[in-house]
Amino acid sequence: MKINRESGLLDSAIMTSSPNYDERPDKNDISGIVIHNISLPPGEFGDTFIDDLFLNKLDCSAHPYFQQLEGLKVSSHLLIRRTGDIVQFVPFHARAWHAGVSHWQGRERCNDFTIGIELEGCDDMPFEHVQYEVLAEVIMTLCKTYPTLTHEKITGHEHIAPGRKTDPGPYFDWQKLTKMLERQT
Repeated sequence: MKINRESGLLDSAIMTSSPNYDERPDKNDISGIVIHNISLPPGEFGDTFIDDLFLNKLDCSAHPYFQQLEGLKVSSHLLIRRTGDIVQFVPFHARAWHAGVSHWQGRERCNDFTIGIELEGCDDMPFEHVQYEVLAEVIMTLCKTYPTLTHEKITGHEHIAPGRKTDPGPYFDWQKLTKMLERQT
């Protein structure tokens, strides 16, 4: 697994370019990773609704839950599906719109300096082992490519937007991820 530093693309990901991104205030300030979970509709997996949301193509009449997403403009750098497949929506050097109103390590606007990684999942069920394996490999690759990143600079959406967000949720095993990262160093 490699990242082309110039293009900001991961070679093992399927690139599906989202229109929902812009330039970072400082393109060299990539100093955190935010882990999320997403499923559309909640608790359902394996369809294209997540891609459609990030591409502004979600048919909000396809499910009652989607009505609240009408007009929403969001993205993430990566999505790791339950199968372990990776989709990249935004180059790493660009600012994805994944964190919203957020605060972490004394800084506001976490989109400015973080990479957003979505795991296909939800707050109330475990993630797949292959998702942890792929996530650990992605994080190691990011840390090698961007020296401002380290294993200590990883957080969850719930930690940077407390009270507003709950992901990756209680079923995300932080200890498992930490052990996998330690084995790879």
